Amino acid sequence: MNYPKLNEYRMLNQHAKKGQILFVGSSLMEGFPIYEMQLTLNFGLDRVIYNRGIGGTTTSDLLQSMDACIFELEPSKLFINIGSNDIAAAGNDGYSKDALLKNYNDILDQIKERLPQCEVFVMAYYPINAQADFGIDQAEKTAMFATRTNANILEANAAIEQLAKQHSFSFINVNEGLTDKDGNLKPEFTVEGIHLWPNAYTVILNNLRKYL
Repeated sequence: MNYPKLNEYRMLNQHAKKGQILFVGSSLMEGFPIYEMQLTLNFGLDRVIYNRGIGGTTTSDLLQSMDACIFELEPSKLFINIGSNDIAAAGNDGYSKDALLKNYNDILDQIKERLPQCEVFVMAYYPINAQADFGIDQAEKTAMFATRTNANILEANAAIEQLAKQHSFSFINVNEGLTDKDGNLKPEFTVEGIHLWPNAYTVILNNLRKYL
């Protein structure tokens, strides 16, 4: 867990409006430049969008930081993208879909209990590209994509979609336009096959706007 970032969010929350729109998750959410985009694009929104993503976060980490990342803000809409680091076998125990789903279920249970009026959107995981050459050492690349594969991501997406339905939350897949004909994340959208450039978030935001 990135404790300096968590402490920063606790301080920022003291100045944030309640009842706004909230993005939460790991680095793939932290890197979403929604602040800049909401300033320059005509959203027509009457609410502010806050981002409380933290790089490196797993579902276990979020379970320990939900007050600072979610509940202190009392959002009216919540967009959550968490678990990609679980799929990447973060930690010593490797990747377990069952463990991911158990933690995700606990997260959604707490949200439903503490924010009963909040509109919750469980976001599909983004695809990856393990094929293109991004100048990464082969050993590092092998480790990066050992379990973070598009097959595992698709399987996890199907599972969290069912989980969202069980909680009467919305599951949304905003990945249209991100992939090539083989289902890989387009090389021009990604730093190293996982993390996204702003042009990718522009595509995602266009897909996401109807839910805002």
